[in-house]
Amino acid sequence: MAGLVRVELTDELSTRSVAARCAAAAERVAVLPTHVRARILSSAADALSRDAEGFARLVVSEVGKPLKEARREAARAAFTVRWAAEEARRIGGELLPLDLDENSEGRFALVKRVPRGPALFITPFNFPLNLAAHKAAPAVAAGLPFVLKPDPRGVKTAARLLQVLVDAGWPAEAAILASGPIPAVEALVRDERLRVLSFTGSAAVGWRLKTLAPRARVVLELGGSAGVFVAADADLPWAAARCAWGAYYYSGQVCISVQRIFVERSVHAEFRKLLVQNIRELKIGDPADEKTDVGPMIDEAAAARVERWLEEAVGRGAKLWAGGPRKGALLPPALLEGVPADHPLACEEAFGPVAVLEAVDSREAALERIAATRYGLQAGLFTNDLAFVHRAFDRLPVGAVIVNDIPSFRSDAMPYGGVKDSGLGREGVRWAIAEFTEPKTLVIKT
Repeated sequence: MAGLVRVELTDELSTRSVAARCAAAAERVAVLPTHVRARILSSAADALSRDAEGFARLVVSEVGKPLKEARREAARAAFTVRWAAEEARRIGGELLPLDLDENSEGRFALVKRVPRGPALFITPFNFPLNLAAHKAAPAVAAGLPFVLKPDPRGVKTAARLLQVLVDAGWPAEAAILASGPIPAVEALVRDERLRVLSFTGSAAVGWRLKTLAPRARVVLELGGSAGVFVAADADLPWAAARCAWGAYYYSGQVCISVQRIFVERSVHAEFRKLLVQNIRELKIGDPADEKTDVGPMIDEAAAARVERWLEEAVGRGAKLWAGGPRKGALLPPALLEGVPADHPLACEEAFGPVAVLEAVDSREAALERIAATRYGLQAGLFTNDLAFVHRAFDRLPVGAVIVNDIPSFRSDAMPYGGVKDSGLGREGVRWAIAEFTEPKTLVIKT
């Protein structure tokens, strides 16, 4: 088995060396036949499935994700890689007739998609396996060498994923695992030999990195402040159960975590009762325990920040329907009502175990409130009013509208990404492949 290529970025010289090494592999992997790339991915998916429990427990140990959620992430990662094997076989092109005017008579064009070039992938701590898979697997499918720079808190998981790809046959020099301080990483971002940058993380960091790579294809998957609307005709027990899970799984450290819940006033009290009941049933504790729903946040500083926001909101008149004192990095699930519209919990990304409840007098008002944030990742609607669903789909400035479920829902096969400060471009295997490739045209005169 080939060893995984791991590098420590220390200065400008080391970053140039990494970029050169990755670029040197571009021609080799670009010409790998489709069946070879698909076989590599299929083999890797099989390996991920066989070692799903090992990957899940590694995720628990590195980032403190509850075991039941870590197992779900491991299963999703295997699906992501397997789906990439399928999509590798579907990277086609077009035949275009060009006899559209006298100047073009007797000509046609063949258009195929080709790799844009070497890529740099930067991933966060919260999904150390599946988010890395969402970048690496489409790259293998499309024939791109890449450098993966994971969050230091998830580096073992990322390394294990890349080793699986290398063991399956992907060239080691085309899957480089990098680590290092921010200045060295930014130097790598600036290197023009890396033609694709795909970043998942905070809006502030993502938009800054985009300015450092003006000639690269940039895909940004950034933050969110996901809104949900529960209409009077909704299945209230289902909506309450899903909102309770969506707001607090992995302690809300998910960019599509349910954060802002808007409820039609006529059912507001009933829904709130159901929601509070569901929150109280969540098991809080050790993430390694199979029964745990909510564990500690990634560190105490993160939990203290969310605690301060909660205290500020209560100090400004918000009512706390659920919650409790922080113990280190463990912050119990919190539900507030009456949060001022300009408070961060009502308009920014909490990235913690907290949700804000608000009654609205109309469905149109709900759409306005959902849109009243600088983010636009996903939104959820609980309703059976199809006409309203279509209006919402047209009007909401988000990347996806999820009907009769929470915005935390994501299929790894669908396009995923946002608008406004939530990002640029799309992930989801087929859409990532489109981002990582570009059309190349051959014009033939008959």
